[in-house]
Amino acid sequence: MKLFNEEQRQQLKEISANLRRVREEKSLQLEEIAAQTHIRPFMLQALEAGKFEELPEPVFVKGFIRRYAEALGLNGINLADSWQINYLPIDYSQKNNNSPKSQPSFYLPLAAPYILLLVAASVGIFYLLNFQVKDKILTQKSNSLSREQKTQPSLSASIPAPSPISTINLTPAPTPKNTPTDNKLIVNLELQGPSWLHIKADGQTKFEGTLPKGKRKTLTAKKSVTVRSGNAGVVLVSVNDQQPKPLGKAGEVKEATFANN
Repeated sequence: MKLFNEEQRQQLKEISANLRRVREEKSLQLEEIAAQTHIRPFMLQALEAGKFEELPEPVFVKGFIRRYAEALGLNGINLADSWQINYLPIDYSQKNNNSPKSQPSFYLPLAAPYILLLVAASVGIFYLLNFQVKDKILTQKSNSLSREQKTQPSLSASIPAPSPISTINLTPAPTPKNTPTDNKLIVNLELQGPSWLHIKADGQTKFEGTLPKGKRKTLTAKKSVTVRSGNAGVVLVSVNDQQPKPLGKAGEVKEATFANN
């Protein structure tokens, strides 16, 4: 990022601020954008925070802008093209034009920009190939877990086919009036694989983060519990000790609200 002049850095700040504003208006997390665009979360954080020295070469940053914008429903190509890349932003003209004896103190070979571009492209291709290999391994593990879940007869019949991002309201079966759980909603979560979760009870956030495989959580509320998952297929939900059911499909981003009678 040392090749950018001040004008280019200011343009990139304005673009990243606009992307962050649209994302927050749509209530989307950076993890969701990363899953859709295949851009690592820490790079999206660096882009929004203005830490441009942590980003890769300019040609790849333009690609990040395009994919980020398209994930938000914007015109990614136009937004990326609005940011002009200049590999020689520094003005090496003579400081003393009025002096006939002044000569440039620095000589830049004609082939230097092409060498820099070749090196940048090589580094970028290596980075993308490495990321694609890791992404393929994670996808294969996710598909394997999905096939294992489909082989269980108790779960295969209960898996719904919702839209990619949907919100549903489920009302649990009422408990007997003489039981201790009267007027209480108890939701148990069990993780069959790692997943990012955002959990609310009666409108208050109780947890936000990533839980590992085998982790369990119990939520108690008077009115409702809302669960949002970045990998709904690995989250088993049991409401008031009913039969556990998956929150959604493997790899699906889904939100569900469980309300008390």
